[in-house]
Amino acid sequence: MKRVQMRTGALGAASAAAMAVAGALTTPVAAQGMGDEAALAIEEIVVTAQRREQRIQDVPMAISTLSGDEFETIFLAGEDIRALSARVPALNAESSNGRVAPRFYIRGLGNTDFDLAASQPVLVVIDEVVMENVILKSSPIFDMQGVEVLKGPQGTLFGRNTPAGIVKFETRKPTEELDAYASLTYGNRNTVNAEGAVGGALIPGVLKARVSGLIQRRDDYIDKVVVDEKNAVGGFRDMAGRIQLDFTPTDRFSALAKFHVRDLDSTAALFRANVIAPGGGVVDRFDRDVIFHDSEVNNPQRYNSWGASLRLGYDFDAFTVTTISAFETTDGFSRGDIDGGFTGPNSFFDPANPPQPPFTPDTIAFPSETQDGIDDLDQYTQEIRFASPGDDRFNWQFGAFFFNSDLKITTDPFFVDPSTVLHENTAWALFGHADYEITPRLTVTAGLRYTDDDKDFEVLSSPFFGPTPRNVQDDKLSWDFAVNYALTDQITLYARHARGFRAPTIQGRDVAFDGAPSIAQSETIKSFEGGFKSVLFDNRLSVNAAGYWYEINGQQLTAVGGGDNLIRLVNADRGVGYGFEADARVQIVEGLSATAAFAWTKTELQDDTLAVPPCGSGLCQVVDPLDPNGNALVDGNPFPQAPEYTLYLTARYERPVGEAGLVFVSTDWYVQGETNFFLYNAPEFRTNGNFEGGARAGYVHDGGRYEVSLFARNITDKVNIQGAIDFTALTGYLNEPRTFGVNLTARY
Repeated sequence: MKRVQMRTGALGAASAAAMAVAGALTTPVAAQGMGDEAALAIEEIVVTAQRREQRIQDVPMAISTLSGDEFETIFLAGEDIRALSARVPALNAESSNGRVAPRFYIRGLGNTDFDLAASQPVLVVIDEVVMENVILKSSPIFDMQGVEVLKGPQGTLFGRNTPAGIVKFETRKPTEELDAYASLTYGNRNTVNAEGAVGGALIPGVLKARVSGLIQRRDDYIDKVVVDEKNAVGGFRDMAGRIQLDFTPTDRFSALAKFHVRDLDSTAALFRANVIAPGGGVVDRFDRDVIFHDSEVNNPQRYNSWGASLRLGYDFDAFTVTTISAFETTDGFSRGDIDGGFTGPNSFFDPANPPQPPFTPDTIAFPSETQDGIDDLDQYTQEIRFASPGDDRFNWQFGAFFFNSDLKITTDPFFVDPSTVLHENTAWALFGHADYEITPRLTVTAGLRYTDDDKDFEVLSSPFFGPTPRNVQDDKLSWDFAVNYALTDQITLYARHARGFRAPTIQGRDVAFDGAPSIAQSETIKSFEGGFKSVLFDNRLSVNAAGYWYEINGQQLTAVGGGDNLIRLVNADRGVGYGFEADARVQIVEGLSATAAFAWTKTELQDDTLAVPPCGSGLCQVVDPLDPNGNALVDGNPFPQAPEYTLYLTARYERPVGEAGLVFVSTDWYVQGETNFFLYNAPEFRTNGNFEGGARAGYVHDGGRYEVSLFARNITDKVNIQGAIDFTALTGYLNEPRTFGVNLTARY
């Protein structure tokens, strides 16, 4: 069995980002002149899912990766982190807050809560630093080595509320040799995506540096017809930068310092009243370039963020020590026209006798506009871990983790004075993880983590409430056990059993609307997973597949919207999910490659007493039974935002031209199956068959140093409803429109 043996810990970690998914970053021209066998072989993927470098086949869990040309293509048109949705098996992402506060779902498990203090079961990690808050999760994606999506509970190594999984990014690190690139994209609506980086040795062998930056912008292009304002909304400007210094004065000690900053000025999510037709789907009269908001304030969204981290490591021969200290801070706000329409002559309707189709954009009960903002968020994390060298039959690591966050949130409903609340969260954990090679083909892995999590909540100012303090605390063990067996040198079988934990949560946004804070108690998850990973036909085909089942006790859920448009935390007795996923990469012939990824997921809420408020407008057709209070009984319903299936396909063809050139054409498509938006079941708030496609064609010269390409994203201009507001109308928010343009890239 072919193995990749590398040192773990501090010094190994410093090189992990440079090697993770490195093969996918090789330019197509580099294969020219190689033998036929090498030219047809797919690249070996190396991951750091277990905090050390390993072949993906040697890690006993489901992992999906994106990098290189595929990763670059997805973000060409100024997309934000939500563009990863459906491009990875069983991953969904959406947001009712625009380019900030994304909500992730893995294998159907996530959280639809739109509050800025929401707890999510999917963790985002960038360069081994936890991004806990929803704003921090929206960090711009640029100069990235790649992304790994780890599925199922990951608490033993990564902690911080990870019952569903992790979206893990690695940025490109400083290199000894001079390394630089610049990429400029220009598209319709004056879309600009410009990024670049330069790095190399400042003191050869001792000090390396890398500086990278990103500018994304688009003009406002949507007219507000009610207030007769042209090109009023829809644009954005997102700027970010990063500096990294890698200091290695000896072969034993390493220090990697990073500082990053972001400045966002954008249009928040645009809600469109009655864009959803009775019975579901998009209304025929829909026009992407028009909205019917009556507010003269154009859904502004502004955030400023910065952060710094320091990773230190020392090699003691018998083991290595790594410490990671990180600080993140952000402040800003989003303001939204929540009703999505305006109050016209037909606005005040009787819910018992609602308007009949065709609807007009002014059929809303009353106007609603809200602003939510973070006055001050400070997050500090500290981790220390000890690890074995990583080249023996027995590999181990253990350590401790500390987390602290202070968060002030102000919500302004505009019909009363704003309310400000304070969230404080302190958590610490002890963890250990080990694997043992029983035979050259059989390896067992086990991990254990003890976590103590404490949250405090207080109302700082409100027209309705005094201080109203709340406190929740819990401590639990998380663990996992896995077996990896190399059936042949090309096929590996694995099985994994894990237990995860999400700490109690306090929800206080309703304070601004005269609603008391709500609390969800801890949830626990047990998960079973089994599958295989393979590289076949002389490394021309890679196929990975997994089946899984999980059960959540005390599942934390958020009842969103309804007639009061409030957020209430609840616990369900039980939630169950199971499914199947597979992905494949194939080099069909020299120059022609393809990938395919498919996931099927079935989820079910199991609580015969759980009832939530249905839509507030009376326009949707709730199919669930109702309790005496008119609330929907949701027992047996799927989890919200849990697609029944996702399918992602890509293909690329390239052909040499002359002695130093190459032309290529590529395409990528995804399809998303039936997806319910809320806990209750109504056809208006359900989608089926959402899809998007993209294409790119270009010319590469001089081994990949220069590249020019034409591209199109959402090439069919498909209108997909990504979520809804079930307040005063059949209101939805949508995907991005078709974007096309040209990209120029130079590498050195």
